[in-house]
Amino acid sequence: MIKSVVVIAVACAAPLAAHANPRALPFTYTSDTLNDGGLEIEQYVDLSPRKAIGGESTAADGHVWILPTAFQTELEIGIANRLELGLYFTFVPSPGDSYQAVGEFPGVGNGVKQRLRYIFADPNEWPIDVGLYGELTENEREVEIEGKILLQRRFGDLRIAANISSEYELYFTGEREVVLNPSMGATYEIDAHLHVGIDSFLRGEYPLHPKPVTRSFGMGPEIYVGPAVMMNFGKLWWSLGAYGRVTDTSHTLEAGEPYGPVWVRTMVGYRI
Repeated sequence: MIKSVVVIAVACAAPLAAHANPRALPFTYTSDTLNDGGLEIEQYVDLSPRKAIGGESTAADGHVWILPTAFQTELEIGIANRLELGLYFTFVPSPGDSYQAVGEFPGVGNGVKQRLRYIFADPNEWPIDVGLYGELTENEREVEIEGKILLQRRFGDLRIAANISSEYELYFTGEREVVLNPSMGATYEIDAHLHVGIDSFLRGEYPLHPKPVTRSFGMGPEIYVGPAVMMNFGKLWWSLGAYGRVTDTSHTLEAGEPYGPVWVRTMVGYRI
């Protein structure tokens, strides 16, 4: 009886998995889109420890470690063959008034985002899967325009993906900035329900000032690399990436600097 129930459950989940759009690599997009008319909701959570001033610190310099978090809720909509719309709501909670020199969470604020992703051909039709990604962000400090070129190559159960990505940021203070944020990873499908891999990303900020400026640690570029795992349950999937900063490893983090020694991103998606 139990065996029969398990077989039926797996048989029901299999076709659902084929139509879902799981993210095996939390930072690197692969060349997969929802089918026309598909609808999926995804929840991102980012965590990256860093230093601030205040709280209950007993350090001589008054610094204390905090764990800032950022939340992104995305609604993905398949609007045509290989064309997908994403609508985001983003929220970065304040760590509290007792802390100072907290710094901004890199790349995320309180606001909304809209993006389109288009893949030029069905998987494996070209030697390398190629797609384009365009995103518009509006939050409490800026308007941001982002573009990505999505590349993917499949070798059986192994997929290697790279995103060539940059942003143009228009701050409400009048400042302008270009951000380079490419990413790259590889993921291996152990079976339909379990994928493991490695993921990486870079972030560097380049202000567009009339005169050269002295670059600080907080402007990057900084690179993070780490393992990633994804579990697919059919309509529901979950992924986790844990990244370590591999650049400026000897740097002593100061209060307000945005790039802590580690970064964790976890995601949950549900096909509606």
